[in-house]
Amino acid sequence: MPPKRRSFKRKTGTRRYKKLYIISTEGQKTEQEYFSIFDNRGSIIRVKCLKSKKKSSPLSVLKRMKDYIKEENLLETDEAWLVVDRDEWTDKQLKQLHDWAEEKENYGFALSNPKFEYWLLLHFEDGKGVKNSKDCTKKLKKYLPNYDKGVDVNQITDKMIHAAVKRAKDKDKGSFEERLKSAGSTVYKVVEKIVGKK
Repeated sequence: MPPKRRSFKRKTGTRRYKKLYIISTEGQKTEQEYFSIFDNRGSIIRVKCLKSKKKSSPLSVLKRMKDYIKEENLLETDEAWLVVDRDEWTDKQLKQLHDWAEEKENYGFALSNPKFEYWLLLHFEDGKGVKNSKDCTKKLKKYLPNYDKGVDVNQITDKMIHAAVKRAKDKDKGSFEERLKSAGSTVYKVVEKIVGKK
């Protein structure tokens, strides 16, 4: 069993530890590999809540985050993010995650429609014409032929990350409900916070 993260109590004259982003995902491989890109960029990135059997629903992702926060000290300067796919989840399920993220300034919710691979696709192109998961994977494999639920982080450059952020922001129009109906990704919100605006 991994050791718990120690509590950080700031003493006068001591240096504060680096900002911590806790990212709870529904996927057990791709998202973790992707967020590992940012491990040494001035922030500590921790991808929490691995997908387990029958535990990948949005509410399971939320529960794992709540359990983590209850057990660990989440400072006001830390951030807690839920990262999930649209998939076939109901609007009501996803709205619960959205509402949770609205509770505090350091909570966030990133949704990819139809799935996380759409966010990856935005690193290469604007993602037009994607209507479902199959379209998304087919397009992504044009750029990452060996992609199989995993990301070779060496193929993702800073320039590509900033391009994906811009493309995703350009598509992010309308209300939360409207985002559920069209292809897009708000993963850019957490990535932009980690890498900074360009």
